[in-house]
Amino acid sequence: MMNFLCILEVFLILYPLSTNTIRCYKCEATNECKTINNDVSSKNYYHSSDNVEIIECEYYCWKSVSLGNVYRGCARKRCAISHTAGTFSSSVCCGTDYCNGINRINISMSGGDSKIPSFLTESLAQCDPEMYELIRKEKQRQIRGLEMIASENFTSRGVLETLGSCLTNKYSEGYPGVRYYGGNEIIDQIETLTQKRALVAFGLDENEWGVNVQPLSGCPANFAVYSALLEPHSRIMGLDLPDGGHLSHGYATPTKKISFTSVYFENMPYKVNTQTGLIDYEELARTAKLFRPKIIIAGISCYSRNLEYDKFRQICDDVGAVLLADMAHVSGLVAAKVVADPFAYADIVTTTTHKSLRGPRAAMIFYRKGPKRPQVTNKTDNSVQMYDYEKKINEAIFPGLQGGPHNNAIGAIAVALKQVASDEFKTYAQQVVKNAKQLVATLQEKGYTFVSGGTDTHLALLDLRPLGLDGAKVERVLEVAAITVNKNTCPGDKSALKPSGIRFGTPALTTRGFKENDIIQVAIFIDRAVQIARNVNESNPNQTVKDFKANMKLDQYAQKLDELKEEIETFAAKFPMPGYESI
Repeated sequence: MMNFLCILEVFLILYPLSTNTIRCYKCEATNECKTINNDVSSKNYYHSSDNVEIIECEYYCWKSVSLGNVYRGCARKRCAISHTAGTFSSSVCCGTDYCNGINRINISMSGGDSKIPSFLTESLAQCDPEMYELIRKEKQRQIRGLEMIASENFTSRGVLETLGSCLTNKYSEGYPGVRYYGGNEIIDQIETLTQKRALVAFGLDENEWGVNVQPLSGCPANFAVYSALLEPHSRIMGLDLPDGGHLSHGYATPTKKISFTSVYFENMPYKVNTQTGLIDYEELARTAKLFRPKIIIAGISCYSRNLEYDKFRQICDDVGAVLLADMAHVSGLVAAKVVADPFAYADIVTTTTHKSLRGPRAAMIFYRKGPKRPQVTNKTDNSVQMYDYEKKINEAIFPGLQGGPHNNAIGAIAVALKQVASDEFKTYAQQVVKNAKQLVATLQEKGYTFVSGGTDTHLALLDLRPLGLDGAKVERVLEVAAITVNKNTCPGDKSALKPSGIRFGTPALTTRGFKENDIIQVAIFIDRAVQIARNVNESNPNQTVKDFKANMKLDQYAQKLDELKEEIETFAAKFPMPGYESI
């Protein structure tokens, strides 16, 4: 069989002054290679026109045109070889891998007298095999394991393609129509499309709500809101970190301000009732009247119940505070209308885009615009008061805290938001909650205790104190067994360094198609892992995490963990994974 090097040699001899081009296309489905010959056992074909029939191609299609003649065939590798006036250039060769052997063609993409290095057009596998292999291994870990971190998800191929697109190349400081760089006509359209899709996804009226899609992630988004509306050392209130709050809402120990939010602003946490695990709204109202915050944050990182936004609204109105809802964890569920909706009550809503929303790692800030609600206007003044958040928030993002936005991420947000608006996503969000409830129910049947007694959302917090265990030890056992979770504080914990809980989430597994029956099996795996952790811990309940990890390697425990891991990996690998096939 003639290989591609032979084809090139023939062209170079017979047509030294002609133009010949070979193009290859990957056959991702059947019936993509075109040829006049249906005999697929032969790999090289010739015909004199482009009128061709369609056949199956096992690898890649190639097409070569020379002096009006068209050559087609199948090969094992992609190629892009051109021959003009006795010279040729290529990024890769088809057929035998001449690119990596002694016959390698030293390639540069060329146009006229200009050349660029080959690594600028090579795939990741070609230009950096070491990094490619690390990413491939991580992909396999995700496929063969059970990803149950509540803030993680598996995004779509469309989102990944947008993140890796030419949008990465463009600088666009400013906003649509008002940029500090040229060449942003298309970027303006992309950002505007993203804003429109954001409002549509959450059913918002563009006359009442606006949205900034440039924040790089959730923490910068929240800090931008504080910076836009507050003077330094103004007062804010957020759910305490050990009770399920987030660092960006402010957190300080008696000796140190952990979050920079607490460095630049004065924060007073509100708490949950340690008996019920539920937010104590009456205590929040009393504390707010004493502390008089400028902003109250209704947001969570590990709180499994619906937030009562109407109560937050009343408390904010009583003390004249702005209500900021941080729906980062539940935004996908909010869009699907399966959990409480903050937009009816909040002044400003922030969210990340990569958790239950299943998009890229980025964030958005929604803000009210137009006439203010009657409750927040001066009842003795009949003039119409307008919200002024838009200008303040936009200026806080740029030029206040960020420079050029990440246009690839903004485009990827738009792709994800289009998916969010679909009926398929609503079904997905409903299943996320069903799966979380099933996980809790199955483990409760086995005697496990969950903070607040259950879940309304995508996450659940397992309390390990009744078992004499802590989160760090169980997290490690689960990790070795190919179940990925995170340790988390429970209400009443004295130290965040020794948390008593494990946080579970179901968005990622649900993306892979897990249903309730599958989650029951997941719960059985979790139970087996926890029992191994109890066995390791029983030898010395006061052992340090370091000693615990060392004891896990003893034969009597290591063998059980190896067997459990093998079962879990076999089970998990059966479920589909979105994105690219190999990385």
